[in-house]
Amino acid sequence: MPDGTESSLTETREGRSDIVSWIKLGLRRILPQVVAIGVAFVVGAVVLLVTGYSPIEVYSAMLGGAFGDLFGIGQTFTQATPIIFTALAFLFAFKGGLFNIGAEGQLIIGGFTAALVGISFDGLPAPIHLPLALAAGALGGAFWAFVPAVLKAKLGAHEVITTMMLSYVATYITSYMVNYPFKAPGWVAQTVPIETSAQLPRVLPPTQLSAAIFLAIILVGLTHYALERTRIGYEIRATGMNPTAAENGGIDVKREMILALVVSGALAGLGGAGEVLGVHRRFIDGFSPGYGWDGLAVALVGGLHPVGALLAAILFGALRSGGMTMTRITGVPLDIVIILQALVIFFVAAPMLIKRVLKGGWFKV
Repeated sequence: MPDGTESSLTETREGRSDIVSWIKLGLRRILPQVVAIGVAFVVGAVVLLVTGYSPIEVYSAMLGGAFGDLFGIGQTFTQATPIIFTALAFLFAFKGGLFNIGAEGQLIIGGFTAALVGISFDGLPAPIHLPLALAAGALGGAFWAFVPAVLKAKLGAHEVITTMMLSYVATYITSYMVNYPFKAPGWVAQTVPIETSAQLPRVLPPTQLSAAIFLAIILVGLTHYALERTRIGYEIRATGMNPTAAENGGIDVKREMILALVVSGALAGLGGAGEVLGVHRRFIDGFSPGYGWDGLAVALVGGLHPVGALLAAILFGALRSGGMTMTRITGVPLDIVIILQALVIFFVAAPMLIKRVLKGGWFKV
């Protein structure tokens, strides 16, 4: 009996030790980002003082607009939702050693393909129509990433160039489509409304927050699990860390590159589908104010970790939604939000860049 008690106490101590170690590891991961964000807001306060505004008044208005009531919270998460998708898209490709700069285009294509399914199939039951439209969005984004993935794996074409250029192609193709063949009656370049059966439900009326936020949060967990707990995730990470060693270890490096970029595109495409099916409920030309580019920044601010990306996306969503209230109350130009975002990115990225330069790893993946 004493032996059993002693064994139980030992296991309890070990369990507590594991929890403490996990907490310490988590703090070590997030502390640099938290400090960088704090420094960014301090520098932002200096900028406000120099330009004649009160930092306390401005930040209070911004915080109140983002989290002061249910409407503000809803709008914050509405703005954060597509950024979560594109941040996951960037970090998934990054884990495979690839820079997917084209999440913006993949998001737009995903939104358009979801809209095509959403305005079609009149009378289709919602349990079939909505998943079909979401799947179309994911497939659209995946296809838009598949082309640069194959070019990278087979021809060595740099994915930064190909994904970025295809983003512009996506913008102009979809713009043509909603200005001509799929244009709804009226002056606005947009499609007809999505069928009710394909619309994502709103979860916090009268805000535009849709059920896409739940899908985004689920994908945060699934992305972490897939990358850290599965064989495919291990092979993708091994490819990203050292392609030569991975290939020597029997991993098909080209296959993993293609897979990483295609999954990345699918995640971005789902973000576009969520916007079209849940927020706008039609495809509108220029519906994205740059969610793909914000996703890249958010992934970096979040330490290239899915949970960190989720938290950073909420921060950027708060800056967007709170910034509108800030402008209305204080008269400060909305450009201050862009300055704050840039400062956050700068102070988070600066230590990484310095380390790369000191190690002689400039421009290396």
